[in-house]
Amino acid sequence: MNSIRNLLATMRIQDIIDILLVALLFYWIYTIIRGTRAEQLSKGIVVLIILTRLSEWLQMYTLNYILNGIMTFGFLAVIIVFQPELRRGLEFIGRSSSLSSGLLVESSEEKKTVSEIVNAVGSLSRQKIGALIVIERKTGLSEIVDTGTSIDGNVSSGLLINIFIPNTPLHDGAVIIRRSTILSAASFLPLTDNRSLSKELGTRHRAAIGVSERSDCLSIVVSEETGSISIAENGKLDRHLDLSTLEEILNSIYLPEDGGPWFFRHGKEKKETL
Repeated sequence: MNSIRNLLATMRIQDIIDILLVALLFYWIYTIIRGTRAEQLSKGIVVLIILTRLSEWLQMYTLNYILNGIMTFGFLAVIIVFQPELRRGLEFIGRSSSLSSGLLVESSEEKKTVSEIVNAVGSLSRQKIGALIVIERKTGLSEIVDTGTSIDGNVSSGLLINIFIPNTPLHDGAVIIRRSTILSAASFLPLTDNRSLSKELGTRHRAAIGVSERSDCLSIVVSEETGSISIAENGKLDRHLDLSTLEEILNSIYLPEDGGPWFFRHGKEKKETL
């Protein structure tokens, strides 16, 4: 008890701030890797560190030598394995505090854009027509836009529906939207490396998750098998949404009056529903 009292007596306000900042740093790192393969790899690293200390304490010299060698050369391996997560973290730091501020246009145009997207998704869902729509935010998607066919047209429900009609030249791939403009159609997206996803998820859902892992975009998916609506954001997939929920999410992006993007305002967001 005396040691605790002495510690508290000598603690400065800077020490308290230091501890809080370190705690926030670890929490931030956890939110980035949560639900990804890096989460399991991080647990393995913790176990490796514990085993290294135990072997040293128990004087198991051979095992300790091997483990220390792994720890020495493992730093480079960690950078290689965690490259997607590190990139996401650095991109997050480079963005402004309001991720959706880059989408701001005239209020009437924002509302019209949201309405057109919701109407198109609703129609595609009722007809069970598969669709994949990606809305760009702060992180540019020009490289992905270049893989598709340039559209450069205003967002409208009719145009979006026609793009995804089966057996048409542009139906296979993703539509990329920047503000109120459809930049491209039939664009190719990177697939997620997350192996813990349900086997029932097809290429569209995996592509939606993949692009959301590499940028701060919002991906909207319509299943051609069931017509269900899903969104992917920050590597997380939220399935079986209704149109009112989708409209709320889009309003939080285009009309951020309630404190920022939907993903950050809903701390208990649903993960993938199996």
